[in-house]
Amino acid sequence: MFVKSIMIPKHQCQTIGKDELVGKALELMNTHNLDALPMLDGDRYVGTVTRFRIYERFFNFAEGKESFEQVVKCEELAGDVVKTVSEKDVFENTLFEFKDFPQLTVVDEQHGFLGIVTRHDVLEQFESAFGMNVDGVRLSITSVEAVGRLAKLAEITRSFDQNIISMVTFDESDKLVRRMIIKVMKSDNLQKYIEKLEDSGLRVLHIQED
Repeated sequence: MFVKSIMIPKHQCQTIGKDELVGKALELMNTHNLDALPMLDGDRYVGTVTRFRIYERFFNFAEGKESFEQVVKCEELAGDVVKTVSEKDVFENTLFEFKDFPQLTVVDEQHGFLGIVTRHDVLEQFESAFGMNVDGVRLSITSVEAVGRLAKLAEITRSFDQNIISMVTFDESDKLVRRMIIKVMKSDNLQKYIEKLEDSGLRVLHIQED
């Protein structure tokens, strides 16, 4: 999946002009419950104003809150342009960019503003990948890495009329062992399904009903 599939497009985003005052930025943040605003120069992205940076600057401002909000411009608080992403970037790669920032800005090749991706957007996709919002039974499986293992799993699953809600595999760099976590719908023949998996060489390590 790509960033384009999960980003909030620009027509749904709140933004702030670089020449706008901090008071306007705070008003937008408070109204829409935001921690950051992309800052634009026309249609071009030039930085992000965060609530943290506003409060940090205000703490060192000697002339009072009202003066601060009516004097300081957003461009004074944005700092360097933060890391951006492209619509074509793979969404899971964005997770590591959220360590110190609440959102990432999506831009085109000319740095034109296209939208944003938030931590919430990315975490929702991981929840979906693991089937966390659907009731079922989670099976942790391991097997010797061999051609046709996933095909065998699919064949057994089909023969028992099981419905796979989600599947995630690990150990892609290990040439001997592959771990898989699959989530299936709860059914009356679940135990026989598990026994068949193990008979085929797929070892079920853990079973948990969610």
